[in-house]
Amino acid sequence: MSPLGLSAVAITGGAAAIGTGLVFATAGIAKLRNRRVFPGVVANYRLMPEAFVKPVALVLPFAELALGLALVAGIGRFAAPAIALLLVFAAAMAINIGRGRAHIDCGCGRSELRQPLSRTLVMRNLGLALLLVPTLVATPVFASAEWLIALAGGLALFLLTHLVNVLAALATGPLASMERNSR
Repeated sequence: MSPLGLSAVAITGGAAAIGTGLVFATAGIAKLRNRRVFPGVVANYRLMPEAFVKPVALVLPFAELALGLALVAGIGRFAAPAIALLLVFAAAMAINIGRGRAHIDCGCGRSELRQPLSRTLVMRNLGLALLLVPTLVATPVFASAEWLIALAGGLALFLLTHLVNVLAALATGPLASMERNSR
């Protein structure tokens, strides 16, 4: 691969790592803030024995936070576990949507905007996982021009992801259902 091609891969990987890392970190923090109710969210998925619900609910926010910080810090070897976790989340959501259980909260971390499962969330997780693939090859050197471009791209990815989540939550939230019922 030419130096220019490797640079583009590094920038793409860096942007994906920073953006996805921020998504993981903020979700982990939000879950820690709501740790009393999070075991119920995990249990609602009905994908594991009851004995595993509390340990998963205890470990998952810390794992997301650690993965998020590692990705933002540019530690590329954490891209593979992040991709795996995103694929697990997508599969869990898709299984429940297929079971007709799209009404349950996704547990994505934004408790103030309860967010039912949707194909949009499944696609978001698959898209973030796909975007992380270049991170397995290369990431930019910290404080280089490529890193600054990746930082801008990563922040844009994070903000876009956050915007899509908020819009999706508002579209399916209580205000939207009140408006539909008033017609």
